[in-house]
Amino acid sequence: MAKLLVLTLLGLGLTFFKDYQSSYLTRLNASREIIPVELPNCNLVKGIETGSEDLEILPNGLTFISSGLKYPGIKSFEPDKPGKILLMDLNEENPTVLELRIIGNEFNVSSLNPHGISTFTDKDNTVYLLVVNHPDLKSTIELFKFQEEEKSLLHLKTITHQLLLNVNDIVAVGPEHFYATNDHYFVNHQLRSWELYLGLAWSYVVYYSPDEVRVVANGFDFANGINISPDGKYVYISEVLAHTLHVYEKHANWTLTPLKSLVLHTLLDNISVDPVTGDIWLGCHPNGVKIFTYDAKNPPGSEVLRIQNILAEEPKVTQVYADNGSVLQGSTVASVYRGKLLVGTVFHKALYCEL
Repeated sequence: MAKLLVLTLLGLGLTFFKDYQSSYLTRLNASREIIPVELPNCNLVKGIETGSEDLEILPNGLTFISSGLKYPGIKSFEPDKPGKILLMDLNEENPTVLELRIIGNEFNVSSLNPHGISTFTDKDNTVYLLVVNHPDLKSTIELFKFQEEEKSLLHLKTITHQLLLNVNDIVAVGPEHFYATNDHYFVNHQLRSWELYLGLAWSYVVYYSPDEVRVVANGFDFANGINISPDGKYVYISEVLAHTLHVYEKHANWTLTPLKSLVLHTLLDNISVDPVTGDIWLGCHPNGVKIFTYDAKNPPGSEVLRIQNILAEEPKVTQVYADNGSVLQGSTVASVYRGKLLVGTVFHKALYCEL
């Protein structure tokens, strides 16, 4: 009788494991192979070899790029070196990058491990750069003032909070006001792994201001990218392992109400919004297994999607670029400026193309 009970429990356990294993691999798009879609006149950006995880293009074409991210379970080509914030001028014919000097006595430059970034331009044209940072794999938000003439970032403040423990991306709505995605609920590495594997969908979005901090959206299976519409009325959130782009209506009191969701059958990362047309540009991972289990002989591919008329009943979805990893590995972000497309990656290079 005891043996029968043991065998029954073992059988139930194996069934449970297989069910979750199948679901996990489906959520990661484990079987997907990408078919290349090329663009004319594409060139790798010189000076970027260890990632360009997120980028922000100012109206004048100056572009901030976060580089050198170290993230649990993700490949890094320079694991022992601090990250960088790079500057690129998209008005140049053959733009290159410059590492911005960080100044300020209160910030330890060797601890820089930048993830998502966002900018806010004040009424006096002061440009603030907000950077998600992971010193010792924790989460902080670093507030900088951009000093264009000196090509430097003046560190102003480090923001921490108990609701900002697993921050992935950020969208600024003021110098010290922002929405942020937490891609996990748990902080412990083992619990994070189980959360991901079991698909608990406990990650969430926070609104932060110096006066109040609160959860404004939750129930995500790995909340990742976040951005806002040009008119400030809608907030866009990417849910990586549900392959879904969510649209929320933003209210005057900073709360969010779900409006619609769009399933896109790829792993969505960062979100960029064309300030002129309102089109949404997504850096995507065609196959998540290749991101989390890196193999140089079978590297992760890259994919860029463009969403037009997101509020329409049937938005137009275009696969603008796709690569099997032979050129660009692990795309995370894509943004446009005057007919050019800049694509960043989590740990690899960056690509600049004509549209």
